[in-house]
Amino acid sequence: MASVQAGGSSIQQFQLAKESELRIEVGDDSPLRLRLVSGTGEIFGTELPPENWLSFPPSLKFAVFTWHGATIELDGKSELAYVADETPMVSYINVHAILDGRRARAKNSGSDLESSQGPRVIVVGPTDSGKSSLCKMLLSWACKQSWKPTYVDLDIGQGSITVPGCIAATPVEMPIDPVEGIPLEMPLVYFYGHATPSINVELYKVLVKELAQILERQFTGNVESRAAGMVINTMGWVEGVGYELLLHAIETLKADVVLVLGQEKLCSMLKDVLKGKDIVKLHKSGGVVPRNTKLRQRSRSSRIREYFYGLANDLSPHSSIASFSDLSIFRIGGGPQAPRSALPIGAEPAADPTRLVPVNINADLLHSILAVSYAKGIDQIISSNVAGFIYITDIDIHRKKITYLAPCPGDLPSRFLLVGTLAWSES
Repeated sequence: MASVQAGGSSIQQFQLAKESELRIEVGDDSPLRLRLVSGTGEIFGTELPPENWLSFPPSLKFAVFTWHGATIELDGKSELAYVADETPMVSYINVHAILDGRRARAKNSGSDLESSQGPRVIVVGPTDSGKSSLCKMLLSWACKQSWKPTYVDLDIGQGSITVPGCIAATPVEMPIDPVEGIPLEMPLVYFYGHATPSINVELYKVLVKELAQILERQFTGNVESRAAGMVINTMGWVEGVGYELLLHAIETLKADVVLVLGQEKLCSMLKDVLKGKDIVKLHKSGGVVPRNTKLRQRSRSSRIREYFYGLANDLSPHSSIASFSDLSIFRIGGGPQAPRSALPIGAEPAADPTRLVPVNINADLLHSILAVSYAKGIDQIISSNVAGFIYITDIDIHRKKITYLAPCPGDLPSRFLLVGTLAWSES
């Protein structure tokens, strides 16, 4: 039975036939509760517990898929909820089955580095084609089979591992919680500092390379992680420089399976230039909702808020005050590489994309998100991952004091901080 409901607030029940899904858009104002009454269902590849009410925050969009049929109840106000019987899930699970076979072969192949490497899957496609949703499914299904794949997120615009403006990786050991999202046990995070790679393309490449080198070292020493392989999420910018960055990521992370969501042209272009890799075109889900610039900005803002306050406002960030002299803040990129006098006649000085520029603390830093580097010295800042983030809430120029919000109390792990164009307003 296909049901449509908009704006109602009583409990609604939906009957799902096998291989169908209930697509839901939670309203902007209040959370929505959902429970599985009978049958089986999953969200992003993670099975729903029977009879338990789950609460989903405002503005979330997701789908409950069932392989065998299910009865679902919703409690609260949703923007939209409807049952769809045409989904690409069968093709997605078929991809998972092939990857699962490759992982098993890698695990059984002994200690040879090449043959013991499990699949490295990169999911590509234009904006709003369902890339991060497919990544979650592939990770959750792999975890169900007791694999512990590594999730790599290169989408700096949204950020599904940590705040936007970062590239990051984390091992995933359990099916992903449909509400809480990717678990953050030991994320490896590099701060790019901007929501688009066009601001500093070379820096983006440098950070992808740094991340890839660390993951290679980890894989060499861990047979289990190596066999489980990677699932790599990418940006939706797939033309021009975006396409160049896509090819760079595929090569640098040694991806051998490329899943192209919803674009024939991109699939054809990749097949022309990538030899010896499996390139598979998949249909995007009809439930994928296009987002405009305003919605993307709101999504970024809510990701940052979630970092400090938790998904359900259940965290208590700590406000601290530091002297200007206690902190060393840097921006990466900018400033000419060499003075004009040192260049050949007629040559223009170019900006150095990886130059560290010290930042004077002033009112411009108010509301900025700063990354706390693990670097022990200035020369290590570019190659170091970050410990976390702080939010600048006040700057007292006369007293030379800076007030910031951090996820936990105590001294910062380092005096070295990085700033980009990432800002946030709590209001």
